[in-house]
Amino acid sequence: MSRNKLQRFEENQQNHRVIQAGKPIYTNIKGKWHSEFFKNNHPIVLELACGRGEYTIGLAQKYPEKNFIGIDLKGARIWKGASIADQLQLPNVGFLRTIIENLDQFFAKEEVAEIWLIHPDPQPKLRDAKRRLTSPRFLELYRQIGQPAMWIHLKTDSDLLYEYTLEVVKNEQISDLQHTNSLYQSPLLADHLDIHQHPIKTKYENHFTEKGHSIHYIKFRLM
Repeated sequence: MSRNKLQRFEENQQNHRVIQAGKPIYTNIKGKWHSEFFKNNHPIVLELACGRGEYTIGLAQKYPEKNFIGIDLKGARIWKGASIADQLQLPNVGFLRTIIENLDQFFAKEEVAEIWLIHPDPQPKLRDAKRRLTSPRFLELYRQIGQPAMWIHLKTDSDLLYEYTLEVVKNEQISDLQHTNSLYQSPLLADHLDIHQHPIKTKYENHFTEKGHSIHYIKFRLM
């Protein structure tokens, strides 16, 4: 591990808004996010595979009446998001370092109100389809921790993941399906505007759009 990574891991250990292995709260936070972490009863929203936390931060600023948790395995990425949240003094932001497959170890039944998937790995190989974050396997995991009629949001530049997800939800219990294969020409862009009415974008999305990639968006309620 590089010196920078070691330093950032230690800073994460000291940062109250980062939950990772080695902290007592890491093993007993399940079912206690409202009482022990945020200390309010506001709805909990997850950004899965959050990277540097651009959406966690942007949405938290836009919706101060909601609590946001960015989840990623990469500590250096979480460090960046947590540092920005500290600079902005956002009380409604936290970060959890874990793999997404373990969500049910950290969240109790109906503890989560909403999930955002922002440019997740499309897992293009057919043999890896079950690893796509909108696969039936993951949708069932979200049901285990989500409230009834929980919103799921997917933003992607991947044609494959976009079309795959639309096929998957045909066989799922969902409602209020809305989607576009060209987000920046759609009224649904309003979901992605920050407090200044500018689009929230990740570092990678800027690269995608510069190359002329279309951005796709799907949202639905998971029943």
